Amino acid sequence: MNKIWNYQNPVSINFGEGIFKKIHQFIGGRNYALITYSDDQFTSYTRSLIKTSGKPALLINDIAPNPDFELLSEQAKLYSEIKNKPEVIVALGGGSVIDSAKVFSAAENGFENIKKFLETKKGGEDLSSTPIIAVPSTSGTGSEVTCWATIWDKKNSRKYSLAHEKLFPEIALIDPKLMMGKSYELTLVTALDALSHALESIWNINANTISANHATFAAKSILKILPTLLNDLTNINLRTEMASASLSAGLAFSSTKTAIAHNLSYPITLGWGVPHGIACSFTLPTILQSVVSIGGFREESLKEIFGDNLTEAADNLKIYLERFNIGTTFLELGIPHEKSKKIIDEAFIGERGLNFIGSKENFLKAAGSYGLLL
Repeated sequence: MNKIWNYQNPVSINFGEGIFKKIHQFIGGRNYALITYSDDQFTSYTRSLIKTSGKPALLINDIAPNPDFELLSEQAKLYSEIKNKPEVIVALGGGSVIDSAKVFSAAENGFENIKKFLETKKGGEDLSSTPIIAVPSTSGTGSEVTCWATIWDKKNSRKYSLAHEKLFPEIALIDPKLMMGKSYELTLVTALDALSHALESIWNINANTISANHATFAAKSILKILPTLLNDLTNINLRTEMASASLSAGLAFSSTKTAIAHNLSYPITLGWGVPHGIACSFTLPTILQSVVSIGGFREESLKEIFGDNLTEAADNLKIYLERFNIGTTFLELGIPHEKSKKIIDEAFIGERGLNFIGSKENFLKAAGSYGLLL
């Protein structure tokens, strides 16, 4: 008997080269706050936005990578105290910007409500929800079409997910021209993040045939495009294809959330400073090997991506990552054996680990085959 499932995504998605120039039409004369970065490129975008839409009620442009409790609480205080309340938030930047915007959207009544919700999972009704126009400048996080934000508490070595259906952006504007000029490293790590989102949504207890279709398209596209794009970073056609693939990965895991690869990644990013895209992708070959007999539409999806021999596919995925100098063992990322065993044990009992449809036993067996724990 087929399991009953639901797929829903309320974000109005608008995609194409140059669509950022039309952002004033989406703001529609509303009083807005702008969340972005302060470097030259984004300062130029800010000037362009002000010309067409007027001065923002609030500009926050000191967004840090991997948004942290401490800075977010200070920024949220500024947002909650503004007298001329924004009617919409424009989030212009990468995943950290869009995630921060979701925090501010929920923080009209103060950051304490958010902290309470994160720590107790209670009080969602007290969160505000200022509409968000998400304008991603990278192809990777998918945050423009999800209802959660990743928040880091570096002081206490913890990671939280601010997740509530109120926090889906109202509008996503995806302009591949904004991805131009991104470095080799940023292009690589964001693409690997998107690849991980796609695959994680397949080996997931929450997977469904709609999410799997999005994931299959995304993973096939990324695996094909990435090597060529990294050798031709100024190719707008390749940037457009990668943006489309990243969007599809976002639509896939917006329904399922992530799974074991991401739960393994969080302490690695917090404790060893490994970029998120690498931390959540270096285990993908091992995980793929552990689910080769997953069955049903999930196995069919993986075979559509990788071919019928999934054991061989896992070997090839390992080689694929290594060609970009991505280590595929804990030790290559600088993580000692005793720490890696603890990371694995804790990952399988965490929220994202419980989304994984495979087993810890099969994972450890595959880890032995691939030397993940050497």
